[in-house]
Amino acid sequence: MGQGATRPETPRERREREVLDADLESSPVRGQPLPQRLRNFRPDGESAVRALDGPTVWMRRLRAIEDAVDQHERRLGEAWHRLAEELADPAEFAGAWRELADGWNFREVNHLIERHNCNFPAEARLPMDPRTRDFVRVNGRSYLREPLDAGWILDRFPPYREAALP
Repeated sequence: MGQGATRPETPRERREREVLDADLESSPVRGQPLPQRLRNFRPDGESAVRALDGPTVWMRRLRAIEDAVDQHERRLGEAWHRLAEELADPAEFAGAWRELADGWNFREVNHLIERHNCNFPAEARLPMDPRTRDFVRVNGRSYLREPLDAGWILDRFPPYREAALP
């Protein structure tokens, strides 16, 4: 870059300038001031204060849900592999794994999910979709989270001993 130095006009730049000049001559708004474009955003004191507080309640809750789900997946994966090593019979493994899945405790994470489903739209100020009469989708998905249960476990860790062996 030539700090403050002007360079000669290239043939391409000249053609582009001539095309723009021709367009400007036929423009209906030539010589008139452009209309003011109002923005749909106005910074206010409340948003500045919210920004200083760090992550909002719903952000912290979503992080807690994700961390809890990751922890459950890790613990379930360890239990799945350990059970496959302990039980040699595939039918016995399947029955024991289904029994473990039925008795797995998701109470804390499901409580967080319930609170998320109930409070997230208001906390995140989700707009309503007039066609569906529901809140808008977030990244193409519903904001609602499904509670975890035995079916969730069996989807991720099927009751097949062969799949659980390394």
